[in-house]
Amino acid sequence: MTDHHPSPPKLSAARLPDKPQRDAASFLALAPEGPLLGIDPGRKRIGIAASDASRIIASPVGILVRKRWRDDLAHLRNLVETRGITGIVLGLPLNMDGSEGPRARSAWQTGINLQTGLGLPVLMCDERLSTFEAGEIIAENEDRGRHGKHWIDAVAASVILRDALDALRRTEGPTGPG
Repeated sequence: MTDHHPSPPKLSAARLPDKPQRDAASFLALAPEGPLLGIDPGRKRIGIAASDASRIIASPVGILVRKRWRDDLAHLRNLVETRGITGIVLGLPLNMDGSEGPRARSAWQTGINLQTGLGLPVLMCDERLSTFEAGEIIAENEDRGRHGKHWIDAVAASVILRDALDALRRTEGPTGPG
């Protein structure tokens, strides 16, 4: 059996809000179904994860070594198209006290750029401790020969995406969206 990835809905920038969403309900109104792409933005690398179409599983996809924004966006656009992605979950690096510093402001700008460049809604998701948790996951699996330390950004992206999927399910409730 082959996985069929339907084409994502093409949203115009005019139909999207001015900035990425922070709450799950608003994001669900824009992207109620379909696979999501999780992104852990970094200065040198971008960790990438994807969900299945039913939004149950978040899996690491890989790492993108950053180049020029145009090249990074082209790579992400290819993933969006080949996987039928309907929305983006972007890690928001908050300070431990929950405040936003320079890295969070940069992530917001990345979210705006992704939303504009890909024409898909973006959900900003708190990523505090995601890299720590990813390190623990990798350490547990290294004994079994799975993953290496080079995967930490992709695993962190899957942790961020998993947390977002949990929040989306809590928002949907037992009867579905709304």
